[in-house]
Amino acid sequence: MARLMTRGSGNIRRWGWVLGLALASPRAALAQFSLFEGAPHSLAPLVKQVAPSVVGIAVTEGSGASGAAHAPLRGGKTTPPLTEAAGSGFIISREGLIVTNDHVIAGAAKITVTLDDGETYTARLVGADDLTDIAVIKISPRHQLSPARWADSAAAQVGDWVLAAGNPFALGTSFTLGIISAEGRDIGEGPFNHFLQLDAPLNPGNSGGPAFNMAGGVIGINSAIVSPSGGSVGIGFAIPSNSAAPIVTALIAHGGLARGWLGVSVADPPRGEAGAVITGLEPGGPADRAGLTQSETVLTVDGEPISGADALTGAIASMPPGRKVILGIKENAHISNVPVIIGRRPSQIGE
Repeated sequence: MARLMTRGSGNIRRWGWVLGLALASPRAALAQFSLFEGAPHSLAPLVKQVAPSVVGIAVTEGSGASGAAHAPLRGGKTTPPLTEAAGSGFIISREGLIVTNDHVIAGAAKITVTLDDGETYTARLVGADDLTDIAVIKISPRHQLSPARWADSAAAQVGDWVLAAGNPFALGTSFTLGIISAEGRDIGEGPFNHFLQLDAPLNPGNSGGPAFNMAGGVIGINSAIVSPSGGSVGIGFAIPSNSAAPIVTALIAHGGLARGWLGVSVADPPRGEAGAVITGLEPGGPADRAGLTQSETVLTVDGEPISGADALTGAIASMPPGRKVILGIKENAHISNVPVIIGRRPSQIGE
């Protein structure tokens, strides 16, 4: 799974025409496209409507900063080498709030936002959540901005048209067209994200950009692709808007999410078995204090079955710290119920 970031200032490859994919004429292409009900003759009006809400993001980060804490790099006796990365985002308020991916801005020393009209601003981090790969940043614009609006991703259907926008290869605002290929895809990118799969071309630099429906509403945040080459092969993934919007609201209000934490590392059980296997414990963490041990299997949380490591992480992280839960634990053939007081999940660590 590739995340859609560009790094460094390498040469941009120039792609030639693939003759086998060329249509006989623009008129034939238009005729074919118009056969589909609801297909517009041109997307120019829609692009004109939504383009002002799309931004490019350039990040200056320290060497090895990927996955580091979100705080800016601080001065010291030595200055680490800096690298450049690029991503995308979209405006959600006239005052300058912008949504992007957490992996776009993680470890940033400086975040620069470029608007569709070319204006540039330095942004500050408002909040970020690594488990859902969502972040909110803020600029102080010299004029009111044109925000995007959320749409209902639950109303989207496989086969619906989608317009993807972003900053591929740091070229600037670009748009691609496709359809929703599938819903609810689990791509192993965390316990919460069940993605919309898109065939609209996404490339490095599209991370954090919006996926619009044909009414101009944001139904997803472009986040990842499957690709043997690192470029688009027509399999991209977007975080659904109905999952993203509440996270964004919480990040704006609180700067982060107070997620529950057991203080264990876990793995999936052998094929055909249920639960999540404890492979390690944080000394003094909630699970350690409750007397859990390595190699035990968590079968249930408050009576709800657990179907793997991600399921356990998601169940616990969705609960508030301080809550008491009952874990169904299996050790060898013995099953017991163990009460645990959930802790607060530290940033950037496992379950």
